[in-house]
Amino acid sequence: MIHSKEPHKNICLLYNQGLMPYLEAHGWQRSLLTERIHDPSLDDVLILLEHPPVYTLGQGSNSDFLKFDIDKSQYNVHRVERGGEVTYHCPGQVVGYPILNLQRYRKDLHWYLRQLEEVIIRVLAVYGLQGERIPAFTGVWLQGRKVAAIGIKVSRWITMHGFALNVCPDMTGFERIVPCGISDKPVGSLAEWIPGITCQEVRFYIAESFAEVFGVELVESQPQGFFQSE
Repeated sequence: MIHSKEPHKNICLLYNQGLMPYLEAHGWQRSLLTERIHDPSLDDVLILLEHPPVYTLGQGSNSDFLKFDIDKSQYNVHRVERGGEVTYHCPGQVVGYPILNLQRYRKDLHWYLRQLEEVIIRVLAVYGLQGERIPAFTGVWLQGRKVAAIGIKVSRWITMHGFALNVCPDMTGFERIVPCGISDKPVGSLAEWIPGITCQEVRFYIAESFAEVFGVELVESQPQGFFQSE
């Protein structure tokens, strides 16, 4: 026996949501973050959902990476407080928003980013696919194509924003941007390797991998307070 007893696992509430407008999810994250800044004893949260088509720009990101005029666009575009450049969300892409108190884990943002990448890499391994990291970039690649984007914001060591994994989205929306500001590395989706893959099954593996990587006990829950889910 290496350990004399099983270490205590932090509880992490799992909110499995459907398709949710970006601004609604953003407001929900901010609400959860604010509650935890005021009461750090509250449980951690992992939100998994999908968004209707939307472009988001990180703090300080370059609007030159948009291939359309942001002021005359019919597209849904929001500048938000996460790190990273422009990205695209749409149905068929699983988005994960962990609201974690890093004081329970490690107060190290590089460590946290690598852990999020590890979650995705383990999900890909379930399907026999070898996810890769590229030094100096954040995210996960498959055979040179970026399948997962990551962008975070941390306040008082409590996280928001997170990761987006392309499962089976309509990829045409990515053609209107330079994804994550990287012009020489194409984006891809898991459906290119696994025809017929669904977000529903991938969500299960994301939750499982997240629990393993962060050593938490996930408790499936329904959101209270901020809004009533349908």
